[in-house]
Amino acid sequence: MAALIRLKQLAKLTTVIAAGVLSAQTDPRIFNMRGAENFRNGKIDASVADFTRAIELDPEQEPHHWQRGISYYYAGRFEDGRRQFEHHRLVNPEDVENAVWHYLCYSRIDGTAKARAALIPIHDDGRVPMMQIYEMFRGKATPDGVLKAAGTSRDALFFAHLYIGLYYEAEGEAAKSREHISLAAGAFSQNHYMGDVARVHMRLRKPAKK
Repeated sequence: MAALIRLKQLAKLTTVIAAGVLSAQTDPRIFNMRGAENFRNGKIDASVADFTRAIELDPEQEPHHWQRGISYYYAGRFEDGRRQFEHHRLVNPEDVENAVWHYLCYSRIDGTAKARAALIPIHDDGRVPMMQIYEMFRGKATPDGVLKAAGTSRDALFFAHLYIGLYYEAEGEAAKSREHISLAAGAFSQNHYMGDVARVHMRLRKPAKK
C-alpha cells in the first residue's frame, strides 16, 4: 500500500511539472519533492536529475543539498558525492552523518585507509550515538560500542544499525551490512528521510536470485 501511494505521488508530481501547473517547471521546491519521491521509489538517477534541476533553479541550495549526495552514492557517482559532502561541510561543519557519507564515497574511490585519513573532523555532534559512530569510522570504536552507546532508544538504535551497516558495506562485508541495515529498515524503522534511505538501501542491495 505504501509503495502504491509513493508511485501515485510521483506520478502526480511528474504530471504537474509536465503541465507547467503553478509555474512548477521553474519552482525548485517541486523538483526537490519529486527528487525525494524518485529516491523513495528507487529511481536514483532520476532523483539526481531532479535535485540537480532544483539547484540550477536556486543555486544557493547547493551546499545544503545532502540528499543529492546520498543519491550520488547510490548512483555510483562517488566523486560527485564526495564533492557534495565537502560542500555541505561549509554549512553544517559538525554533522557526523555528512562526514560518514563523505567517507563512504571516498572509500569507493581510493579505499578505506585513504578515506579514514581524509575523514572530515567532527568535534561536537550532540546526537546519540553520533560521536561513537564517528569514532567507529575513525577506527577507534567498535560496532558493539556504538550499539551500547545507543542504549534502548529506538531512534538511536535506528542510526546505530544504519551506520554500522554502511560501515560494513565500506569494509566489503555484505552479509553483516545487510543484517544491520535490515534492522534499521525494519525493527527500528523511522518515518523520515534517513528511514527512507535504509529502506531504499535494502531494495537496491537485495541479493540476486540464484
